[in-house]
Amino acid sequence: MDTPTRRRRALVLVGTVVVVVVAVTWALTGAGLLGSAASGAPGGGVPSAAGDAPQPDLDLDPDREPGVEDGVIDRGDGVTIFDTHLPAIANLDPALRAAVEQATTDAGARGVEMVVTSGWRSAHYQQHLLDEAVRTRGSLEEARKWVSTPDLSRHVTGDAVDIGYTDADSWLAQHGTRYGLCTTYANEMWHFELVTEPGGECPPAKADGSS
Repeated sequence: MDTPTRRRRALVLVGTVVVVVVAVTWALTGAGLLGSAASGAPGGGVPSAAGDAPQPDLDLDPDREPGVEDGVIDRGDGVTIFDTHLPAIANLDPALRAAVEQATTDAGARGVEMVVTSGWRSAHYQQHLLDEAVRTRGSLEEARKWVSTPDLSRHVTGDAVDIGYTDADSWLAQHGTRYGLCTTYANEMWHFELVTEPGGECPPAKADGSS
């Protein structure tokens, strides 16, 4: 084969390879695969500071059932204020948690068992409770008497705790001022907040959460 012929065939081969490379690159870019690889995260997202893939926002799915990470406490678990491995306890305001810890210890010394039935809640969990209350009570107005909105709830900010059992509620209602703990809603004898100084005086309780 003469040299000009070999050169022509070589040029044709190179041209074919270039066309194939361009076509494959265009296809991958259109599918978003190259964008993902370049960004270092699935779908072209921005990686977190730690270099991990972006974490999903747990509150984006309204149908997601709240879990322990949202502050859910199983009423049968006998959770106390000392169970700080649970988000419902760990995310409480430290001053509130300390006050309830002291009250729990003192009540226990007098034979009164004190448990926490609800502490900190995520906004997702609070909205879930409100939605349930609307269904069972028939209207938002009625539901608001028992369950606050996520933006107003003292549970979401970690500033409220619900106490059980009934005898513990009664004991804390009588002795809570020693620790600065007060019943803040007349219709919820189990709901306590740190609203005064230890030994201070509790303000009058509101009629309900919508007041």
